[in-house]
Amino acid sequence: MSKIEVNEIVKSSGSTLTLGGCGTAVTLGSGATQTGFGRTGTVDWITTKKTANFTAVSGEGYFVDTSSGAITMTLPASPTAGSIVGVSDYARNFATNNLTIGRNSSPIQGVAENGTISNNGQSTMFVYVDSTKGWIPTEDQQTSNYGASYITASGGTETTSGDFKIHTFTGPGTFTVSAVGNSAGSNSVDYMVVAGGGAGSSKNDGGGVGGGGSGGIRIGTVCQPSPLSPSPLVAPGHTVSAQGYPIVVGAGGASATNNPNGTAGASGSVSSFSTFPAAGGGGGNDSGSAGTAGGSGGGGGEACGAAGAGNTPPVSPAQGNPGGTGNSPSVGGGGGGFTAAGESSAPSPPASPTGNGGDGINAGPIFGTANGSPDGNFGGGGGASTGQPAAGPFVGGSGGGGQGNSHDQASSSGVANTGGGGGAHGSTGSPNGGTNGGGSGIVIIRYKFQN
Repeated sequence: MSKIEVNEIVKSSGSTLTLGGCGTAVTLGSGATQTGFGRTGTVDWITTKKTANFTAVSGEGYFVDTSSGAITMTLPASPTAGSIVGVSDYARNFATNNLTIGRNSSPIQGVAENGTISNNGQSTMFVYVDSTKGWIPTEDQQTSNYGASYITASGGTETTSGDFKIHTFTGPGTFTVSAVGNSAGSNSVDYMVVAGGGAGSSKNDGGGVGGGGSGGIRIGTVCQPSPLSPSPLVAPGHTVSAQGYPIVVGAGGASATNNPNGTAGASGSVSSFSTFPAAGGGGGNDSGSAGTAGGSGGGGGEACGAAGAGNTPPVSPAQGNPGGTGNSPSVGGGGGGFTAAGESSAPSPPASPTGNGGDGINAGPIFGTANGSPDGNFGGGGGASTGQPAAGPFVGGSGGGGQGNSHDQASSSGVANTGGGGGAHGSTGSPNGGTNGGGSGIVIIRYKFQN
């Protein structure tokens, strides 16, 4: 059966309804709309180029000119299955000035994030499928995921671990961010800034002297609460921008042999990344003198030498702990570590003297064990020393702290690139002085670079 009326052609056969005949175009009247027909994957291209932000209409394609700056194309609100939008780079300039695809409350490829097109000459169709995946790009051979984008950066020694890239700086350099990504991929970094450790005190008159404090440590992780323990000492990760970030890595306090009485070991130097400076560790001291304040404080000398203060200057979370207090006879205090204070020495006799360095932190769960410290530990304080043959040795804290000598036994420096404090040396004879310098610092930055 067929029926012909003014401006209408209808032909039906069973359950099939045909509009128009062979060679006949079916045109909607002005202001008319269609529903239920879907689309064939094509759009009507609007040939007037777009040079400013705009909202797309389903069924249309747009030539976008970003020569004068970045532009945002906002996808249609309340789309239905089969809604389609096309876009093409008019001036082949999307790499210089990106085109942002505003999702307008619907997901793109299942991710609730705006997309970015940054390839010169790119053309893409967006088809709305359903509320789960939302808009899915088609006819696009260059971009694999519009929802998630990732940080791109360079600098230092670069390694990868799974989907993460790690930049390790054992000396000065620049962490250069060339692309910032987004929260669906990555736009923030994990960081660990470790300053140089302080040197232990050293003298050659048989007295007890204090160990060096560890360099201050500043840690931030994107994952909160942090998998590092103790997490109260770990701040949130740092959101980066496209720029170069100067990196400073502090040296450890230098070793010294047979310092004059009342002379503290040398303090470590500052390390820094972005707005996160870490203070060098304080040096240990001798003969009733206080340890030096620093990221972690140095241990005091025998005869009640006071502990050097930690977390100096103060930051939150704290970057370190105080050293230990010295006591009589002939025992100094341990250097402070990142997670624990240095041990204070007890009178001897009758009590056994103590003076071990404070412990550092195991950063392996985030930063791995291949970067700096071989066991993933950083920021241990240096052990104290004693002139008593039966006492000691006093060990450094986990994280590179040096061992303090026992009577005439050798001491050791903090481990390089851990910020460990130097072990104290208070010999009465050979070896005279010993190695008691602080360990140098390190800066490690990590971020997700792929999925």
